[in-house]
Amino acid sequence: MPNFSAAAPVVLLVFSNVFMTFAWYGHLRFKESPLWIVILASWSIALFEYCLAVPANRIGSAVYSGAELKAMQEVITLLVFAGFSVTYLGERLTMNHAVGFGLIALGAYFVFRGPFS
Repeated sequence: MPNFSAAAPVVLLVFSNVFMTFAWYGHLRFKESPLWIVILASWSIALFEYCLAVPANRIGSAVYSGAELKAMQEVITLLVFAGFSVTYLGERLTMNHAVGFGLIALGAYFVFRGPFS
């Protein structure tokens, strides 16, 4: 049986990142909307995101260090954003994006299991 304390933060961070990505970037498809409406909508979405991210970090702190939680968050953010930008915004990811995201993932590797531990 999987360890709840190890898996729950990952699941919660994935869902929180989906909401946060929509809060931060979803409005880009609605550039004609007044800025104050976009801000209110984004904050409404972000409130729910915090309701997922805070427990993710609280539960995760029993298993992961703060640095590991942050590294995990960054990798999840990039994966969610990459899918979002292609499917929702209709953008194309380039090799430069892949290399940049890969270097960030490499940084997460060093945080978790790097050879200098």
